[in-house]
Amino acid sequence: MTRISKILIALTSHDRLGDTGRSTGFYLPEAAHPWKVFTDAGYDVDLVSVRGGKPPVDGADTSDPIQRAFLDDAKIAAQLAATPRPQDIDAADYDAILYVGGHGTMWDFADDQVLAGLARDIYEADGVVAAVCHGPAGLVNIVLSDGTHLVDGKNVTAFTNGEEAAVGLTDVVPFLLQSVLEERGAKHIGAPNFEAHVVVDGRLVTGQNPASATGVAEAVVKTLAA
Repeated sequence: MTRISKILIALTSHDRLGDTGRSTGFYLPEAAHPWKVFTDAGYDVDLVSVRGGKPPVDGADTSDPIQRAFLDDAKIAAQLAATPRPQDIDAADYDAILYVGGHGTMWDFADDQVLAGLARDIYEADGVVAAVCHGPAGLVNIVLSDGTHLVDGKNVTAFTNGEEAAVGLTDVVPFLLQSVLEERGAKHIGAPNFEAHVVVDGRLVTGQNPASATGVAEAVVKTLAA
C-alpha cells in the first residue's frame, strides 16, 4: 500500500518574550501560508509542538484569508487544540518537516533533542528539513548519525542579527540565531532586512523572515518533486 505523502509542521510551546512582559508563540502566518502551499500540492499536513497541547499563537491577522482558512480548517483546528509532542510522532510517516518561526522558538526549539531526532530521521530517509525566520533555532543542534551538525557546511538563512536589532530584541533573545548557525559551521546568507529570501542547499530549505514563508514551502514542494 502506498504511503500518503505527509509534511510535519513544528511549532513552539514557549509563550513569554524573555522578561519583557510580552507574549510570544508560533508566528501564525508562517504556519498558515506553508500549509496552503502544501495542501494545494496534495500533501497531508500534521502539527507537532514541543510540549504538546495547545501551542501559543502570535502574529495573527484575521484579515488574511489564508490565516482564516488555516484556523477554520477542521483538521487543523483539532490539532491546534491538542498537538502531539515530538515523542508521539513517527518520523517514517513524513516526507518533510518545517520548523515554523515566532520568537518563542528561541527558548525551546534548540534544546529539544526528540524534535531534533525527528528531523534527523526525516533527513536521513531522504526527506526535506525546512525552517523559516526563527524556526532555524530548531536546526542548530540537529546532529546526523555521522556526528556532524546538519547545518555544517550548508548554505542557510534565518532571521538575521540585523533584523533582531531592528525589532529591538538583541538583548532579549537567549542567543543570536545567525551567530549560532555560523558557529555550527553554516554559511549564513542574508538579504536586506525583512525582504523575502529563501536558500536551498540540497534537502535543507531555509527562509529568512515571515515574508519568506510561502517561498520556503514552494521550495520544499519543488525539492520533494525532484
